[in-house]
Amino acid sequence: MKTTDIVYIKNAHLHNLKNINVSIPQNKLTVITGVSGSGKSTLAFDTLYAEGQRRYVESLSSYARQFLGKLEKPQVDDIKGLAPAIAIQQKVISGNSRSTVGTSTEIYDYLRLLFSRVGKTYSPVSGEEVKKDEVTDVINYITQLPEGGKYILSSPLEWEDKKFPELLKLLKSQGYVRLEVGGRLITIDDLESFGFIPEKGIEINLVIERFSVEYEDEFLQRFADSVQTAFYEGKGICFIKNTETETTRTFSNAFERDGITFLEPTIHFFSFNNPYGACPMCEGYGKVLGIDEDLVITNKNLSLYEDAILCWRGEKMSEWKDEFIKQSAKYKFPIHKPYFELTESQKEILWKGNGDKDFPCLNNFFKMLEENTYKIQYRVMLSRYRGRTICPECKGKRLRPETKYVKINGYSLTDWVDIPLDQLYKIIQDLSLDSYQKKVSQRLLFEINNRLSFLLDVGLGYLTLNRASNTLSGGESQRINLATSLGSSLVGSIYILDEPSIGLHGRDTERLISVLKRLRNLGNTVVVVEHDEDIMKAADYLVDIGPNAGNLGGEVVFEGNFKDMLKNHTLTSDYLNGDKKIEVPAKRRKTKEFIEITGARQNNLKGIDVKLPLHCLTVITGVSGSGKSTLMKDILTPALQRKLGLSGDKPGSFSELKGNIKEIEHLELVDQNPIGKSSRSNPATYVKAFDDIRDLFAKQKLSILNGYKPKHFSFNVEGGRCETCQGEGHITVEMQFMADIELECETCHGKRFKQEILEVQYEGKNIADILEMTIEESIVFFKNNKQDKIVTKLQPLEDVGLGYLQLGQSSGTLSGGEAQRIKLASFLVKGNASEKTLFIFDEPSTGLHFDDINKLLKSFNALIEKGHSVMVIEHHPDIIKCADYVVDIGPEAGINGGQVVFSGTPEDLVKCKKSYTGLYLKDKL
Repeated sequence: MKTTDIVYIKNAHLHNLKNINVSIPQNKLTVITGVSGSGKSTLAFDTLYAEGQRRYVESLSSYARQFLGKLEKPQVDDIKGLAPAIAIQQKVISGNSRSTVGTSTEIYDYLRLLFSRVGKTYSPVSGEEVKKDEVTDVINYITQLPEGGKYILSSPLEWEDKKFPELLKLLKSQGYVRLEVGGRLITIDDLESFGFIPEKGIEINLVIERFSVEYEDEFLQRFADSVQTAFYEGKGICFIKNTETETTRTFSNAFERDGITFLEPTIHFFSFNNPYGACPMCEGYGKVLGIDEDLVITNKNLSLYEDAILCWRGEKMSEWKDEFIKQSAKYKFPIHKPYFELTESQKEILWKGNGDKDFPCLNNFFKMLEENTYKIQYRVMLSRYRGRTICPECKGKRLRPETKYVKINGYSLTDWVDIPLDQLYKIIQDLSLDSYQKKVSQRLLFEINNRLSFLLDVGLGYLTLNRASNTLSGGESQRINLATSLGSSLVGSIYILDEPSIGLHGRDTERLISVLKRLRNLGNTVVVVEHDEDIMKAADYLVDIGPNAGNLGGEVVFEGNFKDMLKNHTLTSDYLNGDKKIEVPAKRRKTKEFIEITGARQNNLKGIDVKLPLHCLTVITGVSGSGKSTLMKDILTPALQRKLGLSGDKPGSFSELKGNIKEIEHLELVDQNPIGKSSRSNPATYVKAFDDIRDLFAKQKLSILNGYKPKHFSFNVEGGRCETCQGEGHITVEMQFMADIELECETCHGKRFKQEILEVQYEGKNIADILEMTIEESIVFFKNNKQDKIVTKLQPLEDVGLGYLQLGQSSGTLSGGEAQRIKLASFLVKGNASEKTLFIFDEPSTGLHFDDINKLLKSFNALIEKGHSVMVIEHHPDIIKCADYVVDIGPEAGINGGQVVFSGTPEDLVKCKKSYTGLYLKDKL
């Protein structure tokens, strides 16, 4: 490679990087791989991206820099050939409940513009288009009339009886000659000579002109001026009356029809972040505090007759139910049909009734409770059924109801936001527009189609534009960021991605690779931190960091292409070329104990029945967006928590939970949410080892002399911590125009404690030295000093492959996969507990190298051998092939998913022709 064609990193030595030099080819797809904790992210994000960001800030004017603070220079001697860098990480985009898929991808902004420019408003009464009449509309009408016909152009006149004589004088002085009073033409002179004062309610029009129709340009030009005057005098209204037939045609430049005045579409009219466009009831959030349907009808398998409605049970309230049943025949309401089978119109009768305030419907029932809130039992009852519920005004669409009158090809914007993106893409492709609309919307449609096609390419066709950003997984967020970056079509940049294959089924990974190549072909350098075998194969260049994790990593063990890598002997290449492998279990565990969920129908699940075995390794798989998380996290987890008497969220819709539930005494959902809410949370505090370490330091001689207690060695409470940074070790500087940055605390220099606390030492190390040790080093240190209690708590962290982490590493710097494995280690610490626990893991392979997956599977087996049950939501073929039982949900994503494609062993899954998972699993078995 020529030196001009590379990004050359010289002597990078941040964290565990051992003064390495790396060459990354420009305008190519490069994958940085290696075991977890070897230093990949440090090289890609903390060195390459951080330096790109710093240089960008340095290039700004001194005025702009004063708002941006000072960015630390990464620990690297030099980076040559560096272009502007863009990092796309696995963070959920926004916690803001107003942020949606549509706003974060900018598609919604283009749609707002499209509807405000080419949308047509239709009256809900007649269904006809609402238009403002312009002068040209009146001229066009005239030219269709027969030539020579006699007509009057007039405007409505506003008047007051006392001031009528003065009004006549004024009109005369302005050159007007006639009025039309009650349908008769009379000159102003005659009216004045009679001393005419009109009666109340009489219609008076000002005659602008009497004319006979001509088609000559001169006449039409002059007549256009008269029409302009007529609109002005009539405050937007004018009439053309045929004097022979006495028929009148009214023109109005007000935006109204059928007696309704409509709002004119503007870009703010379609924005739920603007008070003008937001639904007045929910203020653009889509949800309000109201009566929650799921609390009123907790079991949707029951019918009205079987007491489905919770608040209508009991002697007094059942009168409402009885009264409703009496009236049900009149409305053909099926009282014996389960609630979930009712049609929308039947549910409407139950909730809203027939419009009569005495009808025994649910809304009237709750209205009655609200009117009687002076009685405590009614107040208690009301509070029991209140919750965050979909706004009844906008039905969760966030916009004011009037926006649905503006349509393009029969669709309003509120129709489009709830259609899955793959269907929306087809609708927009097939729009039929007239020549004016085509001209105006050409650029907008190009941008919308472009962005939609990128979202489909990264496998997100099952999402809708109205989906809140804070409900997306880390992988979905990252792919939305990726699609947004593609949509902006930047050239000559460095894109750095953090495991974009997370949460992707093998089928969708192929699409992702084509997107990454497209980003490269635009003229960008794409650097991906990744463990996925398919993405490594597709890369132009590979950099393998290792050989191991933590202090044993941080070196470049290989640079080159995939073919050369297979010939090499690194930990990664050993797994790729088959020298090492994750072994398929010799035999699958068989069990007679199952739990079963029947009638699961939340989101896109199609009322499915799923059997899940206990005391073995069960994997739930399927393409991204098929309904796995809905089944396991939204239905099974909360339903089991309630059954076990644990507090949990409200479960999604299902019929019944049955089976050997006695075999489960406790439930743990191990997801990728950070450990602890605070950035001060770390691995040592999470596994409770830090409590013992603090006790140890409090027993040292200097501590006893100074009266230091264990709390003085905590950075969470006042006493021994540095108060400048409050024990964080760094200070966060809020940036006006960029992401916030963190700078080392100038008082404690990142040590977190006061100087006098750091003087207390144990075996030559102070509390900050201990926290800076890796887990691996600390285990050796405490073992040598006979601190078995601490070693017992730290050992599981090393067993799950986290020996490279620092004891005091902030939870904010851990990846989702690392946070998950720390949780797993904390359960292994408590694992000897006699309670039989069901563990549900959400994609535990996130961020894991092949070697770490081997360790993870050993941890799973250790849990199962202790009598626990493990269920895993996963796409990784190496974990699926080691499962005792697999449930494949699909066959597709979104509305084309939500069905059980297969249940059984991995060997049988491979034979299932309908399953995409079986197709990608063949090579592994």
